[in-house]
Amino acid sequence: MTNEKTVAEKLLQANAVKLSVQQPYTWASGWKSPIYCDNRKVLSFPFIRDFIKSEMCNVIFEKFPDAELLAGVATAGIAWGAMAADQLKLPYIYVRPKPKEHGLGNQIEGFYEKGQKTVVIEDLVSTGKSSLQVVDVLKEAGLDVIGMVSIFTYGFPVAAQAFEKYGLPYQALTNYPSLIELALEKGMILPSEQEILLKWRDDPANWKGVL
Repeated sequence: MTNEKTVAEKLLQANAVKLSVQQPYTWASGWKSPIYCDNRKVLSFPFIRDFIKSEMCNVIFEKFPDAELLAGVATAGIAWGAMAADQLKLPYIYVRPKPKEHGLGNQIEGFYEKGQKTVVIEDLVSTGKSSLQVVDVLKEAGLDVIGMVSIFTYGFPVAAQAFEKYGLPYQALTNYPSLIELALEKGMILPSEQEILLKWRDDPANWKGVL
């Protein structure tokens, strides 16, 4: 089993991923989706949490050996970034969705120095829009963002195009096709449902569910 499928299996074990072709979920964006992913559930399972943390550290070490700073994305990426930074013994900051409305009004929390080579830590990437907004905040603060790592990605074409436009290297521990392949192997979905699930990813904004 590849690492991508092993990570996908851990997400399924933690019940972090739910698949429902017949009764799709509705995202905050209004999109209809046959999958719902909540990686925060993994934090409640110590051994699965430790495995995901180690895999994340391996990717950071291999793909971004020059990293001098990790930056977690609030809120779901904060814990993963902190754990990875602890294991790799790297400085750590996190980025709020918007500046605080009191105190110092910080959007970036923690100590950093301009020019530090920074890797952004996300839990999940869908369209990439919110993740890349964090990259903008870090760059405006003078940091050198060299890449991003997440636990999971849907692999939407729009996200791939966005990262390519930014010229930002990005790596996920596992992805939607690996998850669907594993779900089929485990008998969690039918072959006919696999086709529907894969087709959803091509145009999620206009997918209306099973007619």
